[in-house]
This record gives sequence, structure tokens and C-alpha cells, in this order.
Amino acid sequence: MKKFQSLSKQEISRYQSERLKELLAHAIKNVPAYKDLDHELIRSASNPADSIQHFPILTKKYFNENSESYISNTADRSQLIANRTGGSTGEPTRFYLDRVTVEHFEAARWLGLSWSGIQIGDPSVMVWGSSIELSKNQSQIHQLKEVFLKNRTIISAYDLKEESIRKYLDQIHSFKPNYLYGYPSALALLAELMIRNNLRLRIKLNAVVTTAETLQPQQREVIETAFDCKVINEYGARDGGIIAYECPEGNMHISAKNCYLEVVDIHTKQPLGYNEKGLLLVTDLNNYSMPRIRYQLGDVVSLSDKPCGCGNHLPILGSLEGREDDVFVSRDGSYVHGNYFNQVMWNLESFSGYQLIQHTHEDVSLKLVKNVGSHDFERDEQVFRDEIMKKLGNIHLSISFVNEIPRSSSGKIRYAVREFPLVTTPTSVEKEKEFTTLNL
Repeated sequence: MKKFQSLSKQEISRYQSERLKELLAHAIKNVPAYKDLDHELIRSASNPADSIQHFPILTKKYFNENSESYISNTADRSQLIANRTGGSTGEPTRFYLDRVTVEHFEAARWLGLSWSGIQIGDPSVMVWGSSIELSKNQSQIHQLKEVFLKNRTIISAYDLKEESIRKYLDQIHSFKPNYLYGYPSALALLAELMIRNNLRLRIKLNAVVTTAETLQPQQREVIETAFDCKVINEYGARDGGIIAYECPEGNMHISAKNCYLEVVDIHTKQPLGYNEKGLLLVTDLNNYSMPRIRYQLGDVVSLSDKPCGCGNHLPILGSLEGREDDVFVSRDGSYVHGNYFNQVMWNLESFSGYQLIQHTHEDVSLKLVKNVGSHDFERDEQVFRDEIMKKLGNIHLSISFVNEIPRSSSGKIRYAVREFPLVTTPTSVEKEKEFTTLNL
């Protein structure tokens, strides 16, 4: 991968085309889920980028219902590695990987970390949660593996408390990590507790690595202030691998050796160009055991064609907005991404946390966590209310105050949640169903 990132853009593009061509040929020959596609139409396309357009977009729901049909006839089932997503946005997705795919995922992570001087085996402290249910014995074995095989220890992201802040710092000092790794929300909370109690680390970190949630600018700022080092953003998913990593220049470089990415319009599902925000589709170029082609990960992103001054020629992810479920629908039918409300909220000093939930087109609820020491609650609440109404229209908005925003089963915090599908009219639903049937 180090050699690959130094190739020219043309060489990287050519490599992707060759690998994509091989994968698509394998899928239509050996994967039951793709046996009914028009193989001749796919083969006759002028290039692999056109060929892949004849494959249907694969949603998580459809994959969950038909996962067995995506296992290749050539796969050695005894060697498949079972995995699943954390289920932070609903039902977990269960899938299989093979050893080759797993090692490519890990190589991509260590490549990204190496750009900031972090090497394999460097000690780290994770601020983390896990959806995997372990018995007491399994948990002890898991922790031993973490410490002795991976050289890392874990601080639970589930129950960070102000009264325990010195205990967390003692754990960090004792382990002497090169870097911290975890959820932006949990790391930002840890940083805020340190600042509030006028505490600093006695050791110098190389970096703090954030992952699994959308990193907000104010979170980056408070983390860098408290830990006196740079924040590196990692973008990946259990069911998508390491997709992009932040370089020292601040750009998110795509793991082009591992994956082929497409961005499509949220509603029409038509391909979008550079710098246009839409749904991300991921095709893993290494997993021949259970190929998932044009897999809709659920995130809203854009691709960029700009060069990077770091000397790395891997393509760049232009923006990372968050999940499709974070996109709200206004009364006039326009889309409003939850990131808009993030920007509003983090400029209000009265609140330290929030969660905005759109239950229907008309009903929205807002949970707010009051910031200790602030006296402008009513003013800032009104500002937030006005911005929500301005963007979403004449809705019914209920506001409540809570002590904290609950984490999902996987340990993440979801700030913006839409509880209904983007396509809600009967006609549209039927058309989508018909399209899916014809293509699958």
C-alpha cells in the first residue's frame, strides 16, 4: 500500500479498473445473488465503470434478507470470518469476510496512521464501546488480547463521569500510549472534563484518532486543546473497511487499493460528479468470498478531484456529512442534513449536547443538555427553535431537557435521527419495489 499511494493518478485509476473488471466477472459467474443479471450487457460495456452501473444498488435491508445468496460458490466456508455491524441505526448487518479482506482492512488503517508517525505496535488507549455481548470469561480473554497482542487498553465510552476523570488520566499515564483512539463524542467529553477540572496529561501524545462518528469542528478543537496534539480522522465501517484516512494536510485520502466508491443522488440514485453530495456506494475490491457490489453504506459524502500537498496520490473524499438517516425532510419536501443543526447547536453556549429526532414530516422532538454555568437558556433555546422551524417549516416541535444524550448499543451518539424513510408516497414506494425486483 505504501508503494501504491506513490503511483500516479492514472496508474491508480488503471489498477482500480482492472480489479473491478475481475471482481464483476467473478460475481456474475460465482455469486448466486447476481446470476439473473444480464451478463452480456455487463460484459459489453465499454469499461468497468460502465459495467458496474448494470448492478443494482445493494441496501442493507435487502442484503440482510438475502445474505446467504451473496456467498460465492468458490468460498471455503470453513475459513469465513463472521462479523456484524453494531446496529447503531437499527438491525445489525451480519456478513462474512475472508482473511485476505481483513488483512487489507488492517493494512489500510496502519497506512493511514503511518502518515502521522504512528507505527504498528505503538501503544494506544481506546475510548470505546462494543455491541458484542461477552460473558465474564470471554471479556477477560478479550482484554488480555487487547493488552498483550494489540498493545492497547480500553476506557469505556458508556459511562464517562466527572468524578472519575483522575482515574481515566491515571490509566492513560500508566499505559503510556502513543495515541488515543475512539468516538469523537467520547473523546470530546473526556477533553471537556479535563479542561473543566484544569487537568493536563503528563505525557506527550503523537495524536488523537477519531472514528465511527462524524467529527464536528468544535469537537476537534476541544480535543486538540485538552490533549495538546493533532486530531486524525478515520472513516470506515465494519461492513465497509477503512475507506479514508486524514493526512497531515487535513485531506481524507481514499483507500483506493481496497475499494471502489460511487456517489449517487439521495432520491434518484443517479451518479453524481465531483463535489456533489450524495449517498456513498462501496464495492470492496478484495472480498471474493462474499462480494457486495454497490453496497449502500448509509453515509452522505462527496468526492473531490483536487490534489494534495502531502505527496500522496490517493484520491480524496471531499466531504463527510454523516448518515442518510441524519437527513431530515422539510414540509416542502426539501432535504436538510443534520449537520446544519450541528453548526447551530455548537454555537450556543447554553447547551453541551442535543439530539434532534424527526418522527414524521410534522412531528419533531429536541432533547437538550444544559451547560453548567450558563444563564442564557431561554434565549439559546429560542434561537435553536427558530432555526429548526426555518429549515423544516411549520412542524410541531417538542423540547425537553435531559442530563445526557443516551448512546446507542454500539456506544455511539446520534445527534440527528430521522425515523421514517425518505421515500414515503405509495407511488414512489411501488416504483422502487418494481425497480428492485427487475434488477435483482
